[in-house]
Amino acid sequence: MSQATATENPRVGEQAVGGKSRRRDMRRILRPILMLGGIGIVVAGSLLFWINGGRYVSIDNAYIRAAKEALSTDVAGIVMEVPVREGQRVKKGDVLLRLDPRPFELSVMGARANLGGIVSSLNAMKLEYKKMLRDVEVKQSQVVSDQANTDRLASLVKSGGVTRAEYDNARFLLATNQQAVESLKLAAAVHLARLGGNPEVDVHIMSDYLQAKARLDEAQRQLDHTVIYAPFSGVVTQVETVQPGMYLAASTAAFGLVSTERTWVEANPKETELTHVQVGNPVVLTIDTYPGRHWNCAVESIAPNSGSEFSVLPAQNTSGNWVKVVQRIPVRIKCERKPDDPAFRAGMSVVAEIDTGHRRTWRELF
Repeated sequence: MSQATATENPRVGEQAVGGKSRRRDMRRILRPILMLGGIGIVVAGSLLFWINGGRYVSIDNAYIRAAKEALSTDVAGIVMEVPVREGQRVKKGDVLLRLDPRPFELSVMGARANLGGIVSSLNAMKLEYKKMLRDVEVKQSQVVSDQANTDRLASLVKSGGVTRAEYDNARFLLATNQQAVESLKLAAAVHLARLGGNPEVDVHIMSDYLQAKARLDEAQRQLDHTVIYAPFSGVVTQVETVQPGMYLAASTAAFGLVSTERTWVEANPKETELTHVQVGNPVVLTIDTYPGRHWNCAVESIAPNSGSEFSVLPAQNTSGNWVKVVQRIPVRIKCERKPDDPAFRAGMSVVAEIDTGHRRTWRELF
């Protein structure tokens, strides 16, 4: 048994030595392949990443915006009633605030009475003109009678039938009545001018009436503005700043109204990120308040100016201390929301990812 084992040992040794040699040869062959292959995989992966890159633009400088208004009225008065409470949802046309209407009602009554007086005065002016015409006719008849009497006395004074004094009195009376006729005609012309040259004019188109009607309309407008209605549906805020009994000056903001329907997302990407962004590009939104939820939206519009163009102190690029700063261009994103979606609140932080659909080509490498 020991002799057989001794005979086989040389073969086993040769096999072991041959196996080690083959493994060394294999390592020599695989080492450069693996090294070059790893580099090749990294290069290929980088190229594929570069080619597929540039399609998506991710923007974290984005916020939810909503139509909002600081409610106010252009008339001053005492607050009588605030029928809403903080955070209440209101619909378009709901009453939000009422001022004391009594002073404005009195103004309307005074303006309406003044308008009625103007109408009566204008109608009386038309009748007065007609009366003046009648007076002219009467006085003209008197002039004709005086003329005949003067002519008769003129023939009698020569024959001594009447005295010279009687004739002079008749002549002076004729002259006086003639002047009275001219005076009446002039007064009638003045009234006719006030009537616009038309004695049958409709008083409702005369300037005095229109002025009085405008004062009445203004008084009625101010009365109507003592009630503030919701211009759109939304949620009222800062209602407690206005209380019944306080004096609210004209054009002073009472409280705010934020729309729950007219909402959008305003993203502010860098100008260098807008190269391939176009209106209509699909957008995926994620809101920090609702992690794990996504909204499919679309680019609605791209602003024609950067955000700094309307700032209080815009950049003065002609100054000697100019420093180039990458600008941000507002992009408006519109979302189609479902009834069961959580509330969008103005000011919420959003991350928007825009799919531009752009794909790079190999030619851009060279």
